[in-house]
Amino acid sequence: MNKVLIKDLPLIDRPRERLLKYGTESLSNEELLSIILRAGTKDICVKELSNNILKSINNINDLRDITISKLKNIKGIGEVKAITLIAAIELGKRVYYDENEIKNETLDSSNKIYNFIKNKLINKKQEYFYCIYLDNKKKLLDYKLLFIGTLNNASVHPREIFKNAYLLSASSIICIHNHPSNDVLPSNEDIVLTKKLVEIGKLQGINVIDHLIIGNNNYYSFYDNLDM
Repeated sequence: MNKVLIKDLPLIDRPRERLLKYGTESLSNEELLSIILRAGTKDICVKELSNNILKSINNINDLRDITISKLKNIKGIGEVKAITLIAAIELGKRVYYDENEIKNETLDSSNKIYNFIKNKLINKKQEYFYCIYLDNKKKLLDYKLLFIGTLNNASVHPREIFKNAYLLSASSIICIHNHPSNDVLPSNEDIVLTKKLVEIGKLQGINVIDHLIIGNNNYYSFYDNLDM
């Protein structure tokens, strides 16, 4: 099978030239990937590499959560190309999410918290545990990804949660984690952990004011359900 090299295409059909002439919207997913990857390998042209990536996923949205290890399993994709693509995807996420906006907003409801954090947790295959740290007006100081676990468990250490609260001089904490199963009802472990964190917070003078469990399109709030 003959390989079509970018340099063999007519000038106007090359991805970079098409982008300059017609804009990004005119490019296919394959062409956008080709620009990011820049070049192929000795045996595989960049056009084929891009197609190999697209063939490895069900749809383009799956790239949101693709990992370096999965990319490296694709023929022709080494560590450098995998890192480059992961970085481009993450930058794209950040471009469309303005964290400065949320810093001026009072995070005083579970729905606001859910909308703030959901894109970081939807479709994750492992449990991720975040903490949001607030000032005395319930405005965002910072948020931290503290623990990454298995399919149904993330080992959470209270000392890490409260250490960051002290460093930030936070007045309160909101804990958030996802359930990859999409069942947002708290497990017994979730209930025990939440009660433990609330008790420690009272002793430390830094209140844990909510704990959200996130699914793909829904969430559970301990505060809203009077479990705190």
